[in-house]
Amino acid sequence: MPLEDDDERERLLEEEHPGPQVLESALANTALSEVVSQPPLTVSPSTTLAETIRLMQLERRACVLILDNGRLAGIFTERDILMKIAGRALDLMHTPVSASMTSDPMTLPADANVAFALSKMVLEGFRHIPLVDDAGNPTAVVSMRNLIEYLGEIYSRELLTMPSDPNQARFRSREGA
Repeated sequence: MPLEDDDERERLLEEEHPGPQVLESALANTALSEVVSQPPLTVSPSTTLAETIRLMQLERRACVLILDNGRLAGIFTERDILMKIAGRALDLMHTPVSASMTSDPMTLPADANVAFALSKMVLEGFRHIPLVDDAGNPTAVVSMRNLIEYLGEIYSRELLTMPSDPNQARFRSREGA
């Protein structure tokens, strides 16, 4: 069925390619280092589970990186508490965090873009990914929450700049103007 007018063609194209260009640009062009603001919370492999969990509670963090002689050895998250510790007869005061951490976690460079991290997190089921510098030293942890908050800010700005009339075309150019 041929399209009768340009407005209908534009409407169909927008349905096929939803999402503002600003959001797409932010996903592709924003480095993770711009999204994450806190340095990582770190402990040694011999730190007890009780100390590690207390530190996570005190700092209000969902994960901690385990460093062995300054090198990333693992990550310990809220999910590890639920899946590996809760309901088990463990002595939290004497069991080292290394017994429950995820060893050799996947990392990303701090200059990786938001789109890549978001894709990795969704496909692999990660909620946290350590960011490392060129020497492999951890510099931060990006969380799904960080990415959602960042995208929410971008989306909010886009909403604030939308025309007040929802039927008004946003990108219509006037010929001859």
